[in-house]
Amino acid sequence: MTDIGLRPATAADSEYCFHLHKAAMGGYITAVWGWDEQAQRGFHARAFTPGRWQIITADGTDAGLLHVEHRPTETYLARIELHPDHQRRGIGGELIRGLLHQARRQGRDLTLDVLAVNQRAQALYRRLGLHEVARHGEEDIKIRMSTNPHRPGRPPSQTVYI
Repeated sequence: MTDIGLRPATAADSEYCFHLHKAAMGGYITAVWGWDEQAQRGFHARAFTPGRWQIITADGTDAGLLHVEHRPTETYLARIELHPDHQRRGIGGELIRGLLHQARRQGRDLTLDVLAVNQRAQALYRRLGLHEVARHGEEDIKIRMSTNPHRPGRPPSQTVYI
């Protein structure tokens, strides 16, 4: 059994998080937009928020990142990324199950957005009880998923896609 933990991200984690994003999401981003290193670095520089991001650890080793927003009516999973070396070990599922439990206790839905090309993530979210509620973005490349199958599919103004 893997010992899963979370620690607050610090400014020193910026480069780790960029390389993690490239390893975990690079193939999906390439499939949709193409990978432009300079553009991705710019996006990362604008999005990286150490005070709001957490580093996922597995057996004491940095394994990924997590960004969750607690909103009035929903818990929004803004980003969960695991390095490929740590995928398919139950880490993501365990963390999401914890978020589902927390959201239920607080009377909130759990919602997220996922790229339509990311079939593996969609399958995981469906297994965990989330439902597709809308497609949005250019040519519907993004899918909004929620624990509430009747939730309106309004994307937030600034969405990070997982």
